[in-house]
Amino acid sequence: MHAQNGMVATSHPLASQTALQILKDGGNAIDASIAAAAVLAVVEPQMTGIGGDCFILFCSKGSSDVKAYNGSGRSPKAATLAHYQELGVQKIEATSVDAVTVPGAIEAWSQVHGDYGSKDFGALFQDAIGYARNGYPVHARVYNDWREIEWLLKSRDAIGKVFMPGGTLPKEGDIHRQEKLADTMTTIAEKGAAGFYQGPVAEKMVETLRALGGLHSLNDFAALKGNYVTPASTNYRGYDVHQVPPNNQGITALLMLNILEGFGISDLDPLSAERMHLEIEAGRIAYLMRDQYLADLDSMTVTLEQLLSKSWADELRKKISPEKAMTDIGDLGLETSDTVYLSVVDKDLNAVSFINSVYHSFGSGHLCPQTGVVFQNRGSSFNLNPDHPNCIGPEKRPMHTIMPGMMTKGDKVAMSFGVMGGDYQPFGQCRVVSDVVDFGLDVQASIDNPRVFARGAQVDVERSVPAAVLQGLSAMGHTMKLANGALGGGQAIFIDHDRGVLTGGSDPRKDGLAIGF
Repeated sequence: MHAQNGMVATSHPLASQTALQILKDGGNAIDASIAAAAVLAVVEPQMTGIGGDCFILFCSKGSSDVKAYNGSGRSPKAATLAHYQELGVQKIEATSVDAVTVPGAIEAWSQVHGDYGSKDFGALFQDAIGYARNGYPVHARVYNDWREIEWLLKSRDAIGKVFMPGGTLPKEGDIHRQEKLADTMTTIAEKGAAGFYQGPVAEKMVETLRALGGLHSLNDFAALKGNYVTPASTNYRGYDVHQVPPNNQGITALLMLNILEGFGISDLDPLSAERMHLEIEAGRIAYLMRDQYLADLDSMTVTLEQLLSKSWADELRKKISPEKAMTDIGDLGLETSDTVYLSVVDKDLNAVSFINSVYHSFGSGHLCPQTGVVFQNRGSSFNLNPDHPNCIGPEKRPMHTIMPGMMTKGDKVAMSFGVMGGDYQPFGQCRVVSDVVDFGLDVQASIDNPRVFARGAQVDVERSVPAAVLQGLSAMGHTMKLANGALGGGQAIFIDHDRGVLTGGSDPRKDGLAIGF
């Protein structure tokens, strides 16, 4: 999709439509992003919601000055390691109340809007409220996701009553409503973030979590604050690629790019076993480093400068043979999960890269009946190893998989992009960056390309990967497995400053839409 005056790309057509209308009505990219995210919180509730977290990258008026906001929540103040040790807990289970961290999304939306938005905050929620109260048609990918998690919806009364009304899962094209969520969004529209983190909404959420055995308190909600952070960046063949720093996993993609930069990628066929092999090996190394070092930034034992050092990447690259797979990296425990990513560029070339998620499908599976809020399960990313920087602790952010991306060149923003899919995201982002920079592909072509994902010793491949590529990877020693469905999803907008054109792409693996005017 090409346009001149504004472009939006989201994972759902109703959200793209809302964002585009905000731009046409004179709103800016921040306004449109928040409005789209609110709609997505209603129409893709398995992926995202106001009970989740958010990260944002933002470039103002076409410049290369990238601002980053960390809108991820924290564990309860009472969540000490000693508490879990006393209970004999070995792991924070994904569907347990202990996995629920305080949602950071609404605080992030409110703060960034207050600093950079132009329209009334409450007005940005009106489409979302309408869909929640009056209903929205369940789209194809959404229905498929709900069907896969039906076992969880059946097992819990609160969430089952909302998403299996009458005991039956809505089918594609059925109209679904979330009246309690509409009420909560109305309160947020009227009172801002205070309507979520304080007062009756917060009281009901804490009451629900405490009844489930959670350690959450009203003070935990009232104290929740996100913050602006300095982006983590690396240069890849003349382009600067930017990520939110840890507790975000974005530097995993930057480390992959640093490793790949030492190979002649552009001399290879973009869809070849040789290129995918290098991508797989760089990913295996980068994820190993991620799992060893990444955590809430204050808890890390190494610096970002060390992790992103080009000289360190040079040393890591020596582990890779262009002809043969490594044999010393086993299962990394990687998995795909659920997220929404969206990108918006307005007429003034304000560019927003925006990601919001409840982590696994329907997050923790816990829903507050009085507010309609589905609680995320980001706390399941914590571990209980006291010697690891990502060990659980009071008011601590867990290592986070969702990662918006931004690319600049010289003094101008070049591309706002993101790839969804839990742990898969660094793989997907590296593919998009390399496709655009190394091969000159447009963003839609890159997003459409077949994908592979190294979970460790095993490599998941999509059905669309050519047989000759599979044979070539097998000959190099890779163990491959057909992926269980599509790998992730993505959106991107490329800004051609010379021609004055915006080019948007949206992933056919989802119900998404890139549209402009």
